[in-house]
Amino acid sequence: MFGRRKKNEARQEPAQDTALAEETTVRDGDADGEHEADEQRIGLPPAPRPDGPWDASEVKDPAEGRVDLGGLFVPGVEGMELRVEVAGDAIVAATVVLQDSAVQLQAFAAPKNEGIWREVREEIAAGITQQGGVIDEVEGPLGWELRAQVPVQLPDGTNGVQVVRFVGVDGPRWFLRGVISGQGAVQPQAAGVLEHIFRDTVIIRGEAPMAPRDPIVLKLPDDAQMVPDGVQQEPAEGSRFGGGVERLERGPEITEIR
Repeated sequence: MFGRRKKNEARQEPAQDTALAEETTVRDGDADGEHEADEQRIGLPPAPRPDGPWDASEVKDPAEGRVDLGGLFVPGVEGMELRVEVAGDAIVAATVVLQDSAVQLQAFAAPKNEGIWREVREEIAAGITQQGGVIDEVEGPLGWELRAQVPVQLPDGTNGVQVVRFVGVDGPRWFLRGVISGQGAVQPQAAGVLEHIFRDTVIIRGEAPMAPRDPIVLKLPDDAQMVPDGVQQEPAEGSRFGGGVERLERGPEITEIR
């Protein structure tokens, strides 16, 4: 026989179920809120840049103390080597080598009122993680950055790890990405000059229509001497923002003595 529940028991059980349902609803709502917050952060306008990098409209004379690469004016420092990377017939990146550290600079077109660095960080992190690397997202001297341990093959054929820092800044209709490697990626005191170079770079976006994420094409300085550095290799597949780690030794190079 089945006994009949007392009235007070019948009331308690639904109350417990209702509490659980309310808790579940709150948790689901929090998850949805976090997702919406992430989307809102991705679509935020570019943050202020009181210390650079600079838009062409913010600098009186971009060429003063800088090397003219067309789309980028890169600060010149004593003893640096300036290397350029070529994709097809276009120069799309510049790398400043200073002693045992380097920073690769690459500028891209971006939406007028929307920053893309957060989204780009997620793409880079996903790509490196898929390769078996390790990613740590931290707030550094240049803002939010990725500190990565990237699997590489050493000259003797064995597997190793390269430590690099991915930095980025959103500007008006452009995005500047930097890849710091060498001692500048592992020792903060060795990165000061490279961080200054990144901050003091001027981006010349131009007024021509460009699709978001298209690279801003560079040019060689008028008095540059090309020094071939081996045979060009095809860029690695994947996000165009994720390259520049294993390619720092490629391409022709320009030596600037300051």
